[in-house]
Amino acid sequence: MSPTKDYSHQNGRLMTCRDQTVAADTNESEDYDDLLRLLNRSRPLNIERNISLVEIRPFFGEMSSTTNTSTQYYYNNCHHNRNNNHHHHVSSPVRRSGFSTPRSNGYYESHPIIADAWENLRRSLVHFRGQPVGTLAALDHSKDELNYDQVFVRDFVPSALAFLMNGEEEVVRNFLLKTLRLQSWEKIVDQFKLGEGVMPASFKVLHDPVRNSETIFADFGESAIGRVAPIDSGFWWIILLRAYTKSTGDSSLADMPQCQNGIRLILSICLSEGFDTFPTLLCADGCCMIDRRMGIYGYPIEIQALFFMALRCAQVLLKQDDDHVVVGNKEFVKLIGDRLQALSYHIRSYFWLDLKQLNDIYRYKTEEYSHTAVNKFNVMPDSLPDWVFDFMPTRGGYFIGNVSPARMDFRWFCLGNCVAIISSLATLHQASAIMDLIEARWEELVGEMPLKICYPAIEGHEWQIVTGCDPKNTRWSYHNAGSWPVLIWLLTAASIKTGRPQIARRAIELAESRLSKDQWPEYYDGKAGRPFSFGNDITRRRQAN
Repeated sequence: MSPTKDYSHQNGRLMTCRDQTVAADTNESEDYDDLLRLLNRSRPLNIERNISLVEIRPFFGEMSSTTNTSTQYYYNNCHHNRNNNHHHHVSSPVRRSGFSTPRSNGYYESHPIIADAWENLRRSLVHFRGQPVGTLAALDHSKDELNYDQVFVRDFVPSALAFLMNGEEEVVRNFLLKTLRLQSWEKIVDQFKLGEGVMPASFKVLHDPVRNSETIFADFGESAIGRVAPIDSGFWWIILLRAYTKSTGDSSLADMPQCQNGIRLILSICLSEGFDTFPTLLCADGCCMIDRRMGIYGYPIEIQALFFMALRCAQVLLKQDDDHVVVGNKEFVKLIGDRLQALSYHIRSYFWLDLKQLNDIYRYKTEEYSHTAVNKFNVMPDSLPDWVFDFMPTRGGYFIGNVSPARMDFRWFCLGNCVAIISSLATLHQASAIMDLIEARWEELVGEMPLKICYPAIEGHEWQIVTGCDPKNTRWSYHNAGSWPVLIWLLTAASIKTGRPQIARRAIELAESRLSKDQWPEYYDGKAGRPFSFGNDITRRRQAN
């Protein structure tokens, strides 16, 4: 483990954020300046230059405020300056792009790791009938039984953001349109028809050299390990559509009737009424980035945070100014507003864990009946794991992995917590506490290679029961607390949004020292992220984000 460094001077003068307590009207539209304003810049951000973050346009700005809260939670005043089913081999996806690599002058060209990342990213481009439509899951897909030769929706998002920041919108637009077309396919798994709005987990371009033709094969979960539909794909598609619109300033794609209908189809699955008593989404194991059995069934924080972010993006994307184009949009916008208010209250109240809440749970009474119950989910205090008492710092907190009747999953999940910050699901206080936790537990959550997908690892008898003795998810490996460099872009966005870019800088320096030398492994094994797995590389993911 490298010694801790002081980054306070490297990032220039940091002005403190002031908590503001301003009630937000439910129907009032605000511009939160939600993220770092990277996507509207004409070239990638040079991290060696002096630049005010408030000059950079937001990823997903101009989202509507839909929750009654006493905290105005986003950081307009945080101004600071800084110093599965495998077919034959496909040859067409690896054709070189005609784009420059990269287009800006200065740091990006001179830094070897950036040039290497772009080179590998371009080699992973997939073409369909002459047009780039995405990036491969991995350049090395020599194992025929695996599906690394496909374009995954969730995996393409960081690549898409890199292309957008480099002014290369074509591949992102093509990807959005191609996956939208795939959404309209009839989806049947073992004679059971999936919902019309389900987006594919991945797709593959098949080349027929005899007929000189190309076709697309899409996987909606029927070929995936465990046969689970990807709940997160639709959310990532909406989020990326919003990022594309914000980056290019062109709303014509989002305004297309096909895109408007695609958004409504996704929302119709999520917002339909049923037996639910919670505003969160009930999910099966393996329905998101953690796509194998890892005990995340129920209401995983990753899905809930993505759901919240997708709803906020959809609220902006759905047109309401042209009645003959947007029939039904006003009804969906109303449903979105209602769900956002309920969802934010539920997550902030019941998923949040800090030292005070931990002590409250430790003293919970059980078997409480009626609406006055404090222990609303009847969680047994004896179910508190021993590790959480040592893990929780005096200052800090996080959204736990899952909350359902008589069950709390106290594990830390990186993606869900970072998206909660980026999307404004976390309040100002909660966002700051999450970053405090990351700093306080740096060795556990970052170690020698960022970032732990979850913490801690499941071991022993619990591993046997929860994972079904899955040999790929052994302790401190893969989805069982392995280290995934692709998560750095989310940490970076969360760090900048909370006014603490030095946290991201520290993580990026760790990654820069090893990723290219290690040939861009997908994930690192080990408790500290020291050994690495060469099973598949991550060249489709832009670590320089």
